[in-house]
Amino acid sequence: MSGRSLGETVDVVAGVRLTGPGRTDPFGTDPVDVHLSNGKVVDIAPAGALPRRGVVLDGAGGWLLPGLWDHHVHTVQWALASRRADLDGVSSAAEAASVMARVPVDRDGRRVGSGFRDALWRDRPSLDLLDAATGEVPTYLINADVHSVWLNTAALGREGMQSPDGVLREEPAFEISRRLNAIDPSVADAAVSDAMTVAAARGVVGIVDLDMSWNAGAWDRRLARGYDAVRVSFGVYASALERAIAEGLETGDAIDAAGLIRMGPFKVITDGSLGTRTAACSHHYPGAESDFGVMTVPPPELGELMRRATGAGIACAVHAIGDVANSHALDAFAATGATGTIEHAQLVAHADIPRFARLGVAASVQPSHAVDDRDMAEEYWEGQTAVAYPLRELVDAGANLLFGSDAPVAGLDPWATMADAVFRTRDAREPWRAHQRVSAAVALAASTAGGSDAGSAIAPGDTADLIVVDRDPLAATTSEELRSTAVSATLLAGRLTHVS
Repeated sequence: MSGRSLGETVDVVAGVRLTGPGRTDPFGTDPVDVHLSNGKVVDIAPAGALPRRGVVLDGAGGWLLPGLWDHHVHTVQWALASRRADLDGVSSAAEAASVMARVPVDRDGRRVGSGFRDALWRDRPSLDLLDAATGEVPTYLINADVHSVWLNTAALGREGMQSPDGVLREEPAFEISRRLNAIDPSVADAAVSDAMTVAAARGVVGIVDLDMSWNAGAWDRRLARGYDAVRVSFGVYASALERAIAEGLETGDAIDAAGLIRMGPFKVITDGSLGTRTAACSHHYPGAESDFGVMTVPPPELGELMRRATGAGIACAVHAIGDVANSHALDAFAATGATGTIEHAQLVAHADIPRFARLGVAASVQPSHAVDDRDMAEEYWEGQTAVAYPLRELVDAGANLLFGSDAPVAGLDPWATMADAVFRTRDAREPWRAHQRVSAAVALAASTAGGSDAGSAIAPGDTADLIVVDRDPLAATTSEELRSTAVSATLLAGRLTHVS
């Protein structure tokens, strides 16, 4: 693209077209030049109408959009996923065990795989099955939803844990993931840097990092090593909440002079997941009349934690998947006056949908989960009376949507996220629950920093977090057309973080 190089600061993005809802400019689809200064948009004019001074990025007739955000990422886990055996698409426990038996042993003497989805398997994970296939090598299989991990006897012994079937769920599973992620920081940081470079190539300018670790220290270390690819808002969990408060960190505070890395929300996981069949629901799971999922944080404890965070100036991000968990989360927001998000909101009672907007609680949702989970939802939530994956209903009720991937649960690709929200299918099947589809305009806005309420128009005074793409995403007529959008340039405050 006009010979420009990574790291250059651009003064003019020339010959691009504008799109997006909420526009008040007069240009229509005519090409414009967008003039930048000090990391801001300072003027938008017809192409060639003003002198093009300084570093000019030739947009070649592409479309200029605001940079994209992924509002829910587990950064290290995502970055390391490519180094682990890929179990996505494995169709049985026996096949998963067989795959792991052939995985090379890593430097730590373990085999690690991730991405399996066992909810619809005909056979069940068992200790005997995995032991027979993998022998004495400690072997770990991480569920795609990260809420369960299947280990062999050698791995359980190595970790000092026990399980009759080899499966650990919820907090014990999270502890295994924390241990597996705790590799040499230089190796982890290199993997994170590579992953964020790939994200920038897809038009990502910011993420919300919800890794289960002390993220302030990790990002400070990465900054010292030269990290500058993508903005980061990092979360803290209950184990680190008092430390964050003691260090005076409030949501929005920058830990670097450039404001690239900022303190984000207090994250709390209140229930399980659909894939592990632990999401807290008002109706029992099929064939198990006493199984309604689990509330991993009781409502009184949730309220106390949220009060503590809110009093310290920290927003809250509350994981709630089942309808019972969502009701309790909304109750806690109402009782504490907390600000922030409900993460996932996959099964929501009809009466709770309007409460998001009334309480000012954003719905931080992952549209690809609806497409990935459609068969599981039909199987396990068939008897639920709440609304499954209610994107359109939340929009119609006035909720602000924030889109993300929950990477590594789904890939960190905002175009796939948008396509799944707009079309609700990625194969030959009809859209799943098509009445929950949202418009491309809503999907694009929900994939930017401010969410669906903010729109996606570009105007003078805006931070120059911008991307140039090869098509107007609002005109896409198929899922494949939208997900194959090509990004030719990504700018972070006017600095090129990707150029093709």
